[in-house]
Amino acid sequence: MNPPLPQHPLQHFPADFVWGVATSSFQIEGAAHEDGKGESIWDRFCRQPGAIADGSNGDTACDHYHRLEADLDLIAGLGVDAYRFSMSWPRVQPDGRGAFNEAGMHFYERLVDGLIARGIKPYLTLNHWDLPQALQDSGGWAHRETVHAFVAYARFVAKRLGERVAAITTHNEPWVMAVLGHETGLFAPGIRHRGTAMQVAHHLLLSHGLALQALRADGCTSRLGIVLNLSPIGPATPSAEDVAAARLEDGRSVRWYMDPLFKGEYPADVWQHLGVDVPQVQPDDLAAINTPMDFLGINYYTRGVVSASGAWSAQTSGKPLTDMGWEIVPEGLTELLTRMHRDWTLPPLYVKENGAAFQDTLVKGCVHDVERTDYIASHIAAVGDALAQGVPMAGYMVWSLMDNFEWASGYAKRFGIVHVDYATLTRTPKDSYLWYRDFLLAQQRLRQQALAA
Repeated sequence: MNPPLPQHPLQHFPADFVWGVATSSFQIEGAAHEDGKGESIWDRFCRQPGAIADGSNGDTACDHYHRLEADLDLIAGLGVDAYRFSMSWPRVQPDGRGAFNEAGMHFYERLVDGLIARGIKPYLTLNHWDLPQALQDSGGWAHRETVHAFVAYARFVAKRLGERVAAITTHNEPWVMAVLGHETGLFAPGIRHRGTAMQVAHHLLLSHGLALQALRADGCTSRLGIVLNLSPIGPATPSAEDVAAARLEDGRSVRWYMDPLFKGEYPADVWQHLGVDVPQVQPDDLAAINTPMDFLGINYYTRGVVSASGAWSAQTSGKPLTDMGWEIVPEGLTELLTRMHRDWTLPPLYVKENGAAFQDTLVKGCVHDVERTDYIASHIAAVGDALAQGVPMAGYMVWSLMDNFEWASGYAKRFGIVHVDYATLTRTPKDSYLWYRDFLLAQQRLRQQALAA
């Protein structure tokens, strides 16, 4: 028996609202050394002792590269409007500059054509963290030449796929690449230097803006934007110290990205706080970053709570937690979206990632993931609440289609609505998949009723 539909009002969502599901290249593709693919920073990072919790890597992952048609059928079986995927830059341009790899490009052409044949809109992300290692060897995102390399890569891909994909995202979560990759060193390439992280953040934003300008000059017809990971940031207590600490963290994780994109400036309080670690910014950089977008993508998983003393812990907050140790706070998504609508002038907004990891168990061919189903249903309702308050919401996508390589956590954390047996690579739709499918069927009926009215 299929799981019941949630008791949330479906009429929140307009007929043209886009429903989707998402993945990323390194997490699912595998085929790390096949058909001319170059090495990425994550291929290299996975070889560092202790970098990945379970000592694993992405060499095989979910073997999506070899199971493309079956996985496309899984996506089609959901009834989604759109599929968000990312392209592996080193698969299509092994060194990040110079010659492009036709075998790698052919894979993505097959992917896009397969989606279109199934009536699904392709939503392409150009950079979901797997920078070619050859570019990292010459400075990576801390080096300004990587900005220009990315623009050239974006132009090539758009010329090949731009007429067939509905949307192109430049970067996924620049905060993660900058801070986790270059300040804390928890993610590839494993650098620990705040000044480098801030320069990386600037170059990611600059390459985004310059890529949009170049693609539009080339006549690209896809909608263009970027995806940010954002959370509402609040103080652990009403104390002046906690309030100030939360304001600063909001500046570093939210306003540092939103202000240059939509106001053409970095937040003054964060700039002052960074001191000698501020990035080098050339005269026309902020105008380029401020290039208008066709959409903005938001990835949301939980809220942020800040204590000046560092004493606060999600484990003692009293709220339910995911397997990542993150609080489940659907109302935080509404809070975030309404704040963004209030503080910035925005294009249409999409939730491009939203989901949760839990310790799933496959029993007799079934995964009864009630917690994940509730998580998705409650966050969809939160998007509906934002819509009702005037936020220009245009779509929602579940993370993730299938269990996969969860970065520094390896394969220990499962976010998928499809279970993957990593020994056999067998895919099994979970109850959350079945629920989402039935929810989308109900949405389709509402659309038909609206058109008939």
